Order: sequence, then C-alpha cells, then structure tokens
Amino acid sequence: MKKCIILANGQPPLKSTLNYLSKKGYSTLICADGGANTAKKLNLLPDIIIGDLDSITREVFNYYKNKSTIIKIDRQNDTDVEKCLKYVIKKKFKEAVLVGATGGDRLDHSFCNLGIVLKYSPQIDITVIHQKSLLKSYTGNVILKTFPGEIISLYGINDRTKITSHGLKYRLKHLALPYGKKESTSNIALADKVELNIKNGNILVVREYELMKKYDLI
Repeated sequence: MKKCIILANGQPPLKSTLNYLSKKGYSTLICADGGANTAKKLNLLPDIIIGDLDSITREVFNYYKNKSTIIKIDRQNDTDVEKCLKYVIKKKFKEAVLVGATGGDRLDHSFCNLGIVLKYSPQIDITVIHQKSLLKSYTGNVILKTFPGEIISLYGINDRTKITSHGLKYRLKHLALPYGKKESTSNIALADKVELNIKNGNILVVREYELMKKYDLI
C-alpha cells in the first residue's frame, strides 16, 4: 500500500513524528510549497515539492532543485495542499498524513486544511497530526481500535449527519453534532474498541496522538 507524508507550511511538526511515520510505512515525503522550508530546517530530503512555489525561499529552492523532484503548478483555484493531494490520488497512494497543515500564523489556512480533509477523504485516507492530536474523517460503519480511558472527540458538520455510538461513555444515539451547535468533546472510550454508525455525511474525530502511538493504533 502506497503511503505518504504531506508537509505543509504551518506549524512545523517534530522530526521524531516524521521519523515514526516513516517507520510505519509512510516512506514518501511530499512538501507543499513552503513546507520545503521546514524540511530544510529539519534536515530532511523531500521526494517531491509541489505548489505554485510562491512560499519556498530561493535558498531552499536552489538547495533542493537537484535533489528533489519539483513540480510547479500555477493554477490558483486550489491550495498547495490540494495540489499535493490531487497528485498522490493520481499516483494511486492510498493513505496520506498531513503535518504542518495547522497552526502557524494563518488561522484561515488551518480551517481550509481541515475542510480539505472532508473534501478529499472519499478519495484517499487522510490523517492530520498536530502536536498532541490526530484527526481523521469518517462515515458509514466504523470500528476504532482503542483502549479504556482514551479521550475521543467527535464533531459533525451539519444537522443531516447522524451518529450512533457503542463503547463511548457518553453514548450517541442517532444524534447530529452540527458544528457551532453541538459537539462531543472529550468523550471517553470504555473498552478496546468503539463502534460508530455515521449516516448522511462525514464527521471529524480527534484522538490523542502520543497514546495512539504508544498502543500502536496508527
């Protein structure tokens, strides 16, 4: 299964996170434009750099131009992260982890990239890792491998999407969690799995990255 890391231009991830993901089979590193600046600071060699190249510094561009594949895409109707996702979907990657996709000094970029997860999750399995948190989008019948006491937060998008849960302390029964109206923040797993039935749309689930790593759930 082809898996990749997409490094965006937000708050830089820890190098230990990238090393861990590489060991878990995410062996291709793709930088979204200015994400290459972060790669350089972390002493990493991207396989590919994709974007309109308005954020990568000249110094970093010159450093990588003979070391990495650089793909310039000038169109402005999608973001650099989207350009990367479209590329990996075309290349038949099955999973992508987004890092550096949130935080930084642009709150709009964080909102946009979380929306991108919803937009492209029907085509590729996307995970976002930000500091202590891991986020994924789900729909349909889902079984989450977990452990007793894990904190799990669930966020819906609209009133149409209904969620039923088994294995959470605060059970959801055909309940909508529309953003800005209702949420299930800091729910708690009761056993080693949580079952979700999600109808009429997608939800976002946020879990604890370090504990998932500890219990080998990534």
